[in-house]
Amino acid sequence: HLYLFCLEENLRLKVEYNNKTYLYHLLTTVVTLWIFLFRLYSGRTMFVQTQDTPNPNSLKFLPGRIVLEEGTMNFAGPREAYCSPLARQLFRIDGVKSVFLGPDFITITKSDANMEWKVIKPDVFAAIMDFFTSGLPVVNEDTPSDEDDEVVAMIKELLDTRIRPTVQEDGGDVVYRGFEDGVVKLKLQGSCTSCPSSIVTLKNGIQNMLQFYVPEVESVEQVKDDEDEEAAQV
Repeated sequence: HLYLFCLEENLRLKVEYNNKTYLYHLLTTVVTLWIFLFRLYSGRTMFVQTQDTPNPNSLKFLPGRIVLEEGTMNFAGPREAYCSPLARQLFRIDGVKSVFLGPDFITITKSDANMEWKVIKPDVFAAIMDFFTSGLPVVNEDTPSDEDDEVVAMIKELLDTRIRPTVQEDGGDVVYRGFEDGVVKLKLQGSCTSCPSSIVTLKNGIQNMLQFYVPEVESVEQVKDDEDEEAAQV
């Protein structure tokens, strides 16, 4: 009887152990699948596809998500991409001649017909995936209007690409307010508003950079809204 009891107990423990092992593997599989789906739908995993076009120098990239809510936008060169962080990022890739944005696709045209797409595609894939996981807008809300001339467009491009990122690192921001008679009008926001060195930053930093790239700029002037004036008086 003791032998049978020990045998039954041994079998029971084996069954219990096997059940726990099965449950452990099942739970591990479920958790792994859940993590994969979370990354997939949270935007951390992207599957960018390509599609040929009638032009061998142009290739269509499909990120699997909306690019533009409506319409299309064409950027023939980097100077025209001041309003689109996505286009600016793509123009940083060597060999990219133009960028065309559609509802759910991005068409890249290469500058050299002899350059093979396998050289450019990895950088384009990386740029598209990095951009869509960054949370940046495809087109800035404060975009230049069609009436903006080339000088104003260059000023806004420099502000968005070179000046604002640096100022934002310090907890502030710079907003374009106008350009008249050689004077660029800017509004300082955030930590820059009450910073004692804001005027120095405005003149020595921003003004010098704008004058270097845009000869038409004679000076930079800080403008304040009514709310800023009232806050300064309190």
